[in-house]
Amino acid sequence: MTPGCKMARARRPPVLLLMLLMLLGGSCRLSRGTSAGPVPLVIWHGMGDSCCNPESMGYIKKIVEEKIPGIYVLSLRIGSNLIEDMENSFFMNVNDQVELVCDKLAKDPKLRDGYNAMGFSQGGQFLRAVVQRCPSPPMFNLISVGGQHQGVYGFPRCPGESSRICDWIRKMLDIGAYTKTVQERLVQAQYWHDPLNEEEYRKNSLFLADVNQERGINGTYKKNLMSLKKFVMVKFLNDTMVDPPDSEWFGYYRSGQAKETIPLKETSLYTEDRLGLKEMDQAGKLVYLGAVGDHLHFSKEWFFKNILPFLQSS
Repeated sequence: MTPGCKMARARRPPVLLLMLLMLLGGSCRLSRGTSAGPVPLVIWHGMGDSCCNPESMGYIKKIVEEKIPGIYVLSLRIGSNLIEDMENSFFMNVNDQVELVCDKLAKDPKLRDGYNAMGFSQGGQFLRAVVQRCPSPPMFNLISVGGQHQGVYGFPRCPGESSRICDWIRKMLDIGAYTKTVQERLVQAQYWHDPLNEEEYRKNSLFLADVNQERGINGTYKKNLMSLKKFVMVKFLNDTMVDPPDSEWFGYYRSGQAKETIPLKETSLYTEDRLGLKEMDQAGKLVYLGAVGDHLHFSKEWFFKNILPFLQSS
């Protein structure tokens, strides 16, 4: 509460002043991102990473806190320790992860009035599922840094320190990405999008086909996503990790082949407006950012110039 508001209560202001306060619509209320402090930030890491790696998410948390003094940054840990957090990025059912995160956000008193969210790589599409499924507390801006929103159809490289895990993933995808066993046990299979077999993808994809409304329209998903003020999508222009890189801007392979890609506006997701992306685009809510470099390779200067402004507003 401001000093002026206290004075107004103590001195019984004149009628004209009371009328002015009424016209101003309750000027004593504090708004997020100003007198109440910075808007909180929620971060979700990518495959093979963890919440607090000092060279990745720990570093991002640190530089955001340095640039925005007083900000509350929650870097999500999926599991009871950092090893579990990393392993769950490969092996924990994505729907269960999203449910766990929704519960965690709802119980955090510091997020009660809303927050901004920033997902890295697969964390981008996972946070999109959060805003679609869990509107409380409200998410203001969603920043997807290299997120694969139309999925992937290739596994060229695998991050993390364990080549054994990467080899196992490739074998499971070769066996059959849409078998029940692989879908339930492998995170990356849950956003595997085979353009040569769209029917099987729509039928058996455990996660992506649902959040992309491939099996029917959930009006709540659409309404919740459209509630975002900005949906920022970062595509890495020299990406050798994501196949195809256009998925980072919601583009994908033209159905029936795996060579030609089409942009978001030519996809059925956009023309049928199953998620409200067309309306959001027309309203200026979609932001497409390009970053020169390979997957998740960007400088601190680029981050400050292009991403920080979205973290300083609600």
